Amino acid sequence: MERQIIFTGIMSASSAENPDFYNWNRVKIRYCDSASFAGDAFDKGTGLYFRGQRIWEEAIRHLLSIGMASADRALLTGCSAGGLAAILHCDQFGAFFAGRSTTVKCLADAGLFLDAVDVSGGRSLRSYYGDIVAMQGVAPHLPPTCTDHLDATSCFFPQNIIDNIKTPIFLLNAAYDVWQIEESLAPSKADPSRAWRACKFNRSACNASQINFLQDFREQMVASVRGFSGSKSNGLFINSCFAHCQSELPATWNGTPTIQNKRIAKSVGDWYFGRAEVKAIDCPYPCDNTCRNII
Repeated sequence: MERQIIFTGIMSASSAENPDFYNWNRVKIRYCDSASFAGDAFDKGTGLYFRGQRIWEEAIRHLLSIGMASADRALLTGCSAGGLAAILHCDQFGAFFAGRSTTVKCLADAGLFLDAVDVSGGRSLRSYYGDIVAMQGVAPHLPPTCTDHLDATSCFFPQNIIDNIKTPIFLLNAAYDVWQIEESLAPSKADPSRAWRACKFNRSACNASQINFLQDFREQMVASVRGFSGSKSNGLFINSCFAHCQSELPATWNGTPTIQNKRIAKSVGDWYFGRAEVKAIDCPYPCDNTCRNII
């Protein structure tokens, strides 16, 4: 965990790179608990304390105490596990500003992890999430609008909670999320014959059957946001790229990819400041030639 990191993309202080948010107070809360700041338990077997939820709450209280309480605008954002954290904690973040005139919104980048079937017919990510939720005592910190009718592991998946988030939220995701391809759809345990090894690291090595499998994954992602996109306060940018985390990289934040000639930075800014409604879903691969694919 480096003592210094460079703020780029949505965190940049450059008006050219980050025109809508460059002059904001920007804070990064370093991530270390493996449960998107949602755990609070002691594991006797390992002797480990998991305190993600407490760390999250104290970090926000601290920021409020040193000036954030008087903010006109606030945006909770995160990428990957941080994107999931932004989804899980979005309404909690909004509640910290209750009674104030602050405009509060959230942005989840690459946090739309799906409860998907892997290449073996199993559910690798669900198994992994189930272990995290149990070991870290996550259940009490999940949205009650989900846990009142689904099990805790299901409520760790964004597809089961995004429709009931009250605070405005923007979902930025690659439809062919490379982390999910490599770790959820085709992890080594689910692919003992290594039939997916070449494909999951190089899209041009995928055969027709594998491409169809990935297209089905995209369709699941698009279907998961159907209800969510019905809310005028929410925003959406799902591009057909093989990528993971696009808001903190200068090239992807305010360069390419685009959907209908609109960059990610412009899309998020238009949504946050109410300049336009943004519900952008790309056509399926390989139609988008603006992508910066990483596999």
